[in-house]
Amino acid sequence: MRRTDPSAPLQDLDDVRVLASVVTLDGDTIPAGTEGAVVAVWGAGETYEVEFSEPPGALATVDAAQLARTGRAIP
Repeated sequence: MRRTDPSAPLQDLDDVRVLASVVTLDGDTIPAGTEGAVVAVWGAGETYEVEFSEPPGALATVDAAQLARTGRAIP
């Protein structure tokens, strides 16, 4: 299910920046400050699946406290 509640802090396809280094599902380290896009919301927004452009197709599960929204997807 896509999360598109306008009052939600983060929702699917929002642009975000990681505030701390995170490790991708493939074991690559994404440094703090890297931008990506939310591709899934887990639970009530406790964690998010974020896709990064480098390395290509990199995915990481990131705690909400480690993310800052940089842009909102337009429905």
